[in-house]
Amino acid sequence: MRDLHGLLKELDYRILQGSVTGDITELIYDSRKAREGCLFVCIRGANVDGHSFASAVCDNGARAIVVEEPVDVRSDVVVIQVADTREALAKLSAAYFDHPAQRLHCIGITGTKGKTTTTYMVKSILENAGYSVGLIGTIETIIGDVHTPALNTTPESYTIQEDLAKMAEAGCNVCVMEVSSQGLMMHRVDGMTFEIGIFTNIEPDHIGPNEHKDFEDYLHCKSLLFRKCRLGIVNADDPHVNDILKGHTCKVKTYGFSKDADLRAGKMELVNLGGSLGVSYTASGSVNDRFSIPLPGRFSVYNSLTAIAICDHFSVKPEVMKKALSSVHVKGRIEPVRISEDFTLLIDYAHNAMSLKSLLITLKEYEPKRLVCMFGCGGNRSRLRRFEMGEVSGEYADFTVITSDNPRYEEPAAIIEDIKSGISKTDGAYITIEDRKEAIKYCIENAKKGDIIVLAGKGHEDYQEICGKKYPMDERVIISDLLDEGIEFTGRIKKP
Repeated sequence: MRDLHGLLKELDYRILQGSVTGDITELIYDSRKAREGCLFVCIRGANVDGHSFASAVCDNGARAIVVEEPVDVRSDVVVIQVADTREALAKLSAAYFDHPAQRLHCIGITGTKGKTTTTYMVKSILENAGYSVGLIGTIETIIGDVHTPALNTTPESYTIQEDLAKMAEAGCNVCVMEVSSQGLMMHRVDGMTFEIGIFTNIEPDHIGPNEHKDFEDYLHCKSLLFRKCRLGIVNADDPHVNDILKGHTCKVKTYGFSKDADLRAGKMELVNLGGSLGVSYTASGSVNDRFSIPLPGRFSVYNSLTAIAICDHFSVKPEVMKKALSSVHVKGRIEPVRISEDFTLLIDYAHNAMSLKSLLITLKEYEPKRLVCMFGCGGNRSRLRRFEMGEVSGEYADFTVITSDNPRYEEPAAIIEDIKSGISKTDGAYITIEDRKEAIKYCIENAKKGDIIVLAGKGHEDYQEICGKKYPMDERVIISDLLDEGIEFTGRIKKP
């Protein structure tokens, strides 16, 4: 039971009907969960408006409802009007779970790229330093030993507050969270203050129907994090960093390669150890030491530098950071699958032209004999993405294997034809193999010494979606099965 008047304390509201004295049994925003004595918040979704269920929810026993506009319900139900029910849900949820963010060090990371990898780096370092760390992100939510697959990068506000409460109860003292532009735009992190807010970078993305109307809106939503945190740590090298900090209310620290950054990277060296790629660099400024990361490229320097800047705030010693970062891996993010010393095999989530281009340019810097890219595109999504990804792979990879991804309700062959239209604009060599397992088999069987092979698009996903059903399909399992089946290739690493 919760006191209704107490839950409303941080809201600006108007009572349209009834009195806010007394208790409610639970807080809900899904009309199907309506119970006797509950408080229901009417949320406007992309396809469904919660206001249309107000009467039914009240008939099922709701004691009070929160609305943006008047609704016709039973006279004994309390009706509370607010300007924005999403904002109200966030603040009500924080109060409902007794403001769990106040019992944790909350770190929020926003940016177009790097959020996921950085959260895992931070978690690894802080746990090596003795902290108990919960995580909320694109891949999963982690609370203690419980790993729950994610539905959204930043969950609904009620779920966030519920998870923060579970973290505090489980003994966590830190939460590191990916904060998406959609999450900020839809008020999912309202009602809480982050101890640290992070900006990694920004490029045009998530622009279109049901997302952001233009780049300026996307940038503005990212900037909102720096009005919700005490300390902002931002990438000094990003050309939009000053726009991100417009209206900020926090203290600011910077990182990057810039000589003016508070934490600087320099003397970067690429590392190729036969089957695995990495990078090393010297950090100077607020932290002074040399770091080696088992992940490739300049963006791995940025991700790890971000994590170092965050953990320096917690007074973690450089030797602890170095130990944690020397072995960090993130599922589906330039993830190495080491099966040979003669070539490098990677799994990555790159599933649009921008991320694929960045990935291929990074891998090209390691001067492979060939850069081989295997990818497909999802069905029932923008066809433009297929043309663009085909063109990018044709331009930056030496050889492309076009295959299936999540065809959903489309024919895989039709999607492949669209990708071929894009790659045909280039001189890039390619082959099409619709079955993804067969495509992976082809890549491994035909690997040459010195190749870098990247399996792009699926990353951490362990399924393939066909006609509304998800079928098990984990690329790591496929590779393991192929090895057990005795697939032949050069430089095979023998199992111990």
